[in-house]
Amino acid sequence: MSLTQLLTRAEEGISAPTVTVEVHISNGLPAFSIVGLPEAAVRESRDRVRSAIINSGFEFPIRKIIVNLAPADLPKEGGRYDLAIALGILASSKQLNTRLLQDYEFFGELALSGELRPVKGLVPALINSQKQGRKVILPGSNHSEASFIQQLECQLADNLAQVCQFFNGGEELPPVEIEHQTTSMSYELDLAEVLGQTQAKRALEIAAAGNHHLLMMGPPGTGKSMLAQRLNTILPEMGQQEALQTLSIHSISNNGTINLENWKKRPFRAPHHTVSGVALVGGGSQPKPGEISLANNGVLFLDELTEFDRKTIEVLREPLETGQIHISRAARQATFPAMFQLVAAMNPCPGGCESILSCSCSHEQLSRYKNKLSAPLLDRIDIQIELPRLNKNELLNQKIHQQESSQAVRDRVSRARKIQISRQGCLNGQMNNQQIEDICMLDETSRQLLTQAIDKLKLSARSYHRLLKLARSIADLAGKEKISVKCISEAINYRRSPLLQRNS
Repeated sequence: MSLTQLLTRAEEGISAPTVTVEVHISNGLPAFSIVGLPEAAVRESRDRVRSAIINSGFEFPIRKIIVNLAPADLPKEGGRYDLAIALGILASSKQLNTRLLQDYEFFGELALSGELRPVKGLVPALINSQKQGRKVILPGSNHSEASFIQQLECQLADNLAQVCQFFNGGEELPPVEIEHQTTSMSYELDLAEVLGQTQAKRALEIAAAGNHHLLMMGPPGTGKSMLAQRLNTILPEMGQQEALQTLSIHSISNNGTINLENWKKRPFRAPHHTVSGVALVGGGSQPKPGEISLANNGVLFLDELTEFDRKTIEVLREPLETGQIHISRAARQATFPAMFQLVAAMNPCPGGCESILSCSCSHEQLSRYKNKLSAPLLDRIDIQIELPRLNKNELLNQKIHQQESSQAVRDRVSRARKIQISRQGCLNGQMNNQQIEDICMLDETSRQLLTQAIDKLKLSARSYHRLLKLARSIADLAGKEKISVKCISEAINYRRSPLLQRNS
């Protein structure tokens, strides 16, 4: 009788809990069973492991083999457990030296030949392994995921025989080379390409500085989409922790991509208006991140906002407030980060007229149109502006080289963000009520102006707090320690949306 224990990790959101692989070989009728809530791909590892062991030149024990994946109540899926199971069988059958096994965590799917195949969704597991100070062995084809995690002791292998040779005192496994690259902040798009729309560019800069949500209304062709697509070009690159968190989400996503060349650039997601609620916020029987999580630490752009299904966009309410989404299904629960910056664009009315207040659409058409967006959802959007059409002089007389570049705006945004992080440890758009009270103090004149705005615009408590945070961002962009009357006045102007007034 022999018992061996090895460590690996499951895929559960971005938490990657530890899984202990227990292998017990005993006398009895030959059998090979896997317990511990394995799903189909895990149960099928019995055949992969048996063939891989034999084709790697080892003997598969013709005895009773029980593999337990603990904890037993945690669902296990995928082929990531193959390597740990195979090594456990070899160790329990005395074909492998067990002296160093306890220092490592193992990941890898086995081919029938014994070759190690890559495993998806490894980034969260590797981050947690590094935090707990454990060494890792994984397939050589997973090198890129591991190369971005600092202080991770990771070694690569191409096949099962190579791993066994290492533990039996043979040749050392090659280590992962940690990437120390700097991200190039060059973009194909530039804010200078947008002619005119000075006010909208100003609103975009404020939104970027404080991580505020933005809604742009205007007739077709006024530059709403152009401005939204250039928001991430004026955002500073992500810090190390932000980048790793975003990398983790894309790693476990079925349809997310990992941009290893520019991994610190903030993501930009623009789902089509036919997107389902599950695709937008995440879900499925085995919960996967949706668009709002793939946009974490970046921008979520919803073009033609009113064309989205109302039930679909209403699910954004909670993540807009909390910065995360909790998905509960019958068998699984998962929590994903969703600290995205929402940018939306829409026409003022169904007919695309110049203004929602001066259009030719019928009252019934306008009513149906505006009712696609609920007041609680609009209340969560800090900045709401109207974009006018450019006249012919603005179109003909303005040149791209005369417009301010994304680089120039990004420098100001970066300075404002550094002020906020240094002062309260987060961006203004993420402040809680206590931080607002401590940081967004007003003089008597500013307080009177704000009081008048509350009465006139019928501001809710949420709107009041968001207005204060917006004014604080305006002050930070100007390098002011205190919020002035001018800052309050400008912030109020971004809450004068006709759409808000119609919903009040």
